[in-house]
Amino acid sequence: MCDTMVALGNSTKDGSVIFAKNSDRQPNEPLIMVRVPRKQYQKGMKVQCTYIEIDQAEETYEVFLLKPSWIWGCEMGCNEFGLNIGNEAVFTKEKYGEDRLLGMDMIRIALERCRTSDEALEMIIGLLGTYGQGGNCGYEKKFTYHNSFLIADKSSAWVLETAGEYWAAEKVKDVRSISNCLTIGSRFDRCHPDLVKHAVDKRWCKGEEDFNFARCYSNHLITKFSGSLQRLNTGKSILEKEKGRITAVTMKNILRCHEDGLEGKQFTKHSLKSICMHAGFPIGDHTTGSYIATLNEKTCSYLITGSSSPCLAVFKPFWMIDGEHFTFKEGEEKAAIDFWRKRERLHRYVIENRIPTLESYLVERDSLEESFDKIIASLDFDVKDEGRLSKIMNYTMDAEEKLIDKTLSSVLDKPGKINGGLYFRHYWKKQTGNLYKLRTVKRS
Repeated sequence: MCDTMVALGNSTKDGSVIFAKNSDRQPNEPLIMVRVPRKQYQKGMKVQCTYIEIDQAEETYEVFLLKPSWIWGCEMGCNEFGLNIGNEAVFTKEKYGEDRLLGMDMIRIALERCRTSDEALEMIIGLLGTYGQGGNCGYEKKFTYHNSFLIADKSSAWVLETAGEYWAAEKVKDVRSISNCLTIGSRFDRCHPDLVKHAVDKRWCKGEEDFNFARCYSNHLITKFSGSLQRLNTGKSILEKEKGRITAVTMKNILRCHEDGLEGKQFTKHSLKSICMHAGFPIGDHTTGSYIATLNEKTCSYLITGSSSPCLAVFKPFWMIDGEHFTFKEGEEKAAIDFWRKRERLHRYVIENRIPTLESYLVERDSLEESFDKIIASLDFDVKDEGRLSKIMNYTMDAEEKLIDKTLSSVLDKPGKINGGLYFRHYWKKQTGNLYKLRTVKRS
């Protein structure tokens, strides 16, 4: 489960394109931050994705990936040209295929090989047609789905939604959200050549005049159970209301939204209807990472938690420059997992009522983020000063680390009583017991 949104320059305060996403995954699954440099390959080489090999490009671009630790692809990420992509699980009437490309694999491939949203759209459509989509995406429990994508660059964005081999695409005009449901209806800019014919053959509609992609292709029961319609409407309503004055702070507030009545109780009750998702029995998805991109011709700036639970986490600024110490390299996955798990310890201690200083932590967290936002607002990106950006990243990372360390040092020796219902308490006790177990992928 996830939520992804974008506001084009005609809807933001400063004319930038702003892209944001929460990654909702099984709660013990580390979502790590990996940066991969530009590379060149010999013609005819292959690349091993999560489950299958495909043809490698002769050159791949530099990318920054927020990825489940065991998966080759990513939930969300960007490249050196400011192309950003995120995907959503969607549930359709089409059959789920055997191990092929995951939607997350398609994101990474497109980021490594494309410069613009138009190119990325073509790339993902081509991958879907050539290799197909399929495979388990679950960490501790099997989970299969089809994919939708939000693709954005410095001036434009596309929504691409799929159902098996079929797809429809819509060019974004101002603001747009996607969630764990098909959202494209009867109007779209591009589609699979047999999209309507297939629906007619299946008797999901009579013809083109009454065709609606979401209505025809959705598995409506699972879609309803996912809570995606409520989350979609929450994000959409805020973006529409704030249109013309949207900033990265607007996106931050959306990513921290909870279902009505749950604010302040989110560590005692699960909800699939919250954009800031909290897991619990029988629901197993939790926001494991959050990401905001501000894109314009001067620079691309990012705010990233590197941890779960955005309502608890610290959003820190990131720029894709040389010499930064924010991200991890391929081969440094253990350190990347340790970084995520240290912050996850804070979340588990909150669940267990072992943080007596939680309120003061949140006050200090908010103060830190306000100071970070002021620093970012004061920057002149007409002047290329990577040294200053590097110092800012180091400062903000150190400030967060000190806050985390101070809060963890206050932890009570024994777990308190987990609040919430019987099943909620049992769920989190079991999850914390399994936190340090890692899933791996068997390569063919």
